Amino acid sequence: MKLHEKLVARIRKLYDELDSEGEILKKSQLDAYCRLFRDNFGPDVLSSIDGEVLLNKIHNMGDTDSLVYWMEYKNDEEFPTMKFGSIGGGSNLKYGIFKRKETGIWTTGSPRYQQELSTDQAVEIARKHRDQLLAGIQVLEKFPENSANKAYSELQKSMDRVAPDVSNTAWGHKYFFLLNPYKIDDYHSPEYQRFHLIKLLQIPPEEEGRYACAGHYVSLANELDMMISNFTRVLNSLNQRPHRYWRIGTRLDPTESIWDMMKNELCVAIGWEELGNLSGINYSKEDKEKVRAMILEAYDYSPQVAGRSTQQIFNFVAAINEGDYVIPCDGEKILGCGKVKGDYFYANGSEAPHRRSVEWLSLEEWQMPEREGLRTTVNPMRKARNLVGIEEKLLDPFIPKEIKPKEPKKLEGILGRIQQILERKKQVILYGPPGTGKTYWAEKAACDLVSHTKFGKKYDELDENEKSSIKGDSGSQGQVRICTFHPAYGYEDFMEGYHPLSYEGKLIFEREDGIFKQLCEEARKDPSNTYYLIIDEINRGDIPRIFGELMTIIEKDKRGKQIVLPVSGENFSVPENLYIIGTMNTADRSIALLDTALRRRFGFIELMPDTGILKDASVESIVLGPWLEALNSKILHNIGRDARNLQIGHAYFLDNGRPINNFGRLRQIIRDDILPLIQEYCYEDYQALEKILGSVFIDAKNQRIKMELFEESRMDELLQGLRSIDPSFDSSKKAIQRESEQPEEEQTEDEGEDSASEA
Repeated sequence: MKLHEKLVARIRKLYDELDSEGEILKKSQLDAYCRLFRDNFGPDVLSSIDGEVLLNKIHNMGDTDSLVYWMEYKNDEEFPTMKFGSIGGGSNLKYGIFKRKETGIWTTGSPRYQQELSTDQAVEIARKHRDQLLAGIQVLEKFPENSANKAYSELQKSMDRVAPDVSNTAWGHKYFFLLNPYKIDDYHSPEYQRFHLIKLLQIPPEEEGRYACAGHYVSLANELDMMISNFTRVLNSLNQRPHRYWRIGTRLDPTESIWDMMKNELCVAIGWEELGNLSGINYSKEDKEKVRAMILEAYDYSPQVAGRSTQQIFNFVAAINEGDYVIPCDGEKILGCGKVKGDYFYANGSEAPHRRSVEWLSLEEWQMPEREGLRTTVNPMRKARNLVGIEEKLLDPFIPKEIKPKEPKKLEGILGRIQQILERKKQVILYGPPGTGKTYWAEKAACDLVSHTKFGKKYDELDENEKSSIKGDSGSQGQVRICTFHPAYGYEDFMEGYHPLSYEGKLIFEREDGIFKQLCEEARKDPSNTYYLIIDEINRGDIPRIFGELMTIIEKDKRGKQIVLPVSGENFSVPENLYIIGTMNTADRSIALLDTALRRRFGFIELMPDTGILKDASVESIVLGPWLEALNSKILHNIGRDARNLQIGHAYFLDNGRPINNFGRLRQIIRDDILPLIQEYCYEDYQALEKILGSVFIDAKNQRIKMELFEESRMDELLQGLRSIDPSFDSSKKAIQRESEQPEEEQTEDEGEDSASEA
């Protein structure tokens, strides 16, 4: 089971970094936390109580001293539960029984069918769970430490036998780990267990269950001389959250390959061009049926072929997520491996118009170890030998020099945050007190983004000729322009208008284009390059007058939409490749006083929340409507006067008029929009801020926001922190209903031709 030397080096390096940051537990700390847990919920405690006391001790999520609360939400200095693996996700049905938020009635069942229980019935379930927890503990306490892998197969069978209702649940597994932290791992999801083993180039065991994999983690942790919980902490940071692997066919028909196009244009693509743009399709049963209906209307397919095609197209458009790996294949030949970089988009006029942007990680060709999905276009890869083979190739990746990304390098720090917001909304405002470098960062971000795209290096590394092509010189304009708003600045300066001119001794008025209109025209004629307009002191101008009808068409989903300009009567639109960066001094004017329409375009909105628009939309385990209601309830109760006007609006969670469905988007919205807004509401009152957002996000003692939660390696903690805004909403009707409506995944049948157009 020896680890690859490159993996060992990476793991040890990251362990040292995390240790220096205080993220690695000492054995004495782990023992103390686990001892505290045993003192509150161990076998002696559970066996000594009964009836409603037992029921509430185990299952009352509304009680902060209950077992389920400690394992999922108690994340403080006394007991940092997130250090022992997350069990977040899904509704509270995962515990087998819960008290419904709306009625206070104990409930059991499935997401589709729930059954209300009497108190006596609920107590009987709690007794059954208690007895199985005690039986499982007995098995684990007799199980020797550092046992061989084969012994863990027997452990799996024993746990399934003595604790059939709790052993194969995330909460049951976490309970057993907290009482036996040196015998099993703290990945409480089989998906996580097997994902990280694949990343370690280990073939997971064939047995199903949460205990069969533990032997691998015990052996590998011993090999590295690490505690299991620290080993998994390093793996979380190294590998990030689990992603999936998708086989993508590269032929439109047996004679026509689109691989060269994919490779050079940094994308994966499929055919079915008759369907048109599928940008409105989301991951839901309703939208999956829409795709099926569109296929039956556009193609003369049998129901069986239509079903296979539906699943493949739906997977490509809605099931593949940013960060997933895509594996272009030609039969059994793997042509490379890429990482998905963005949402689905449509390339009009192409035979393979349905596309996903990709960062190529390796373009080495090799033979697939096991046949899998050979005659399909889009298929999830699951066979362990194939996945391990992919990860092994990525340890020493091969990328030809001529294949270079056309998109700018991902910037870091403040520049990275500016870049992410621009990618999401097309415009950003940098605001703060005087002397904080707002104009500096705006210029640096714009220049670096253009420079990386155009020359592959930072702006500061360019020569003078290269710099002048970006910022311009005395004889030409560049791709980055700057203007400054002030009280006398108007629409005629920004868009178009009549200016006085002396002609043959007479005063005449001539129509001239403003800086924004000029820049839009240049950007439209040069679609392969990006253009940036920096508006300094944006809050000092009369914004409604300056922007006029632009307020509609600068919005991301309105880019390209034509309007008629009132002065010239010309058709006008804002091109996709134009970005706006504004700066404002909060000492002059609060951001709350900016024009409402402008603030929404730049990420702020001043409408009352309407969670009904979000319907039952969810991101990961966050049901957006109930979550937003819970957040606004805390704002109302903790900010005081005018709190009603300081709630968070639903539009933050909409994209193209529909609720967001991507956790990366949700993370950016919380970090870049919601947190700064609530921080301003509280006026540096970190006690109030902590009451609203909780100790997961706010360190009131040291007066800081825990921005490290937004690192990709901390996604599980971030998700748990968002859920902790109101733990009880997982018991709401909306949470249960949403869980029941998730589409079932189908494995595409291995039939038909290997085609990027037809199954």
